[in-house]
Amino acid sequence: MEIELLKKENTPQNVINHCRAVYKKAMEIANNFDNVDTDLIRQGALLHDIGRSKTHGICHAIEGVKIAKKYGYPKEVLNIIERHIGAGITEDEAVELGLPEKSYLPETLEEKIVAHADNLMSGSMEVDLDYVINKWKIQIPDSEDNIERLIKLDNELIKAFEE
Repeated sequence: MEIELLKKENTPQNVINHCRAVYKKAMEIANNFDNVDTDLIRQGALLHDIGRSKTHGICHAIEGVKIAKKYGYPKEVLNIIERHIGAGITEDEAVELGLPEKSYLPETLEEKIVAHADNLMSGSMEVDLDYVINKWKIQIPDSEDNIERLIKLDNELIKAFEE
């Protein structure tokens, strides 16, 4: 159903492929937990970038929420879409980026899983944490706080389960 919705909204094929890859990675991360809503993760992961059918800018998350809301998706899915960028965006960072003034930090386990699965994909290719950190150092000025949140997310969702 979500793939059909992405197509209906004229989401570019490379973005649809990315959403599928994020879904696969998110389910892999979800396997670390017993208390996770995998249906919610599926919906959120597949729809997290639906806003890219309108813009590829930082506002794609806001646009994605508008689209998903129009189709009746619950608040839990809307939150995943809205809070998936990076390791989250603080209220102060949102203001600097021109987003509505509020926190975009992932709160629930499902939100964190989709956000981090997205971090670990470059297009449809899985990348490691070092790749993401190096990319952020180049692309995001003063990225120390973002990188610290990224590492914390990785420790919580992945490193804690490695043997």
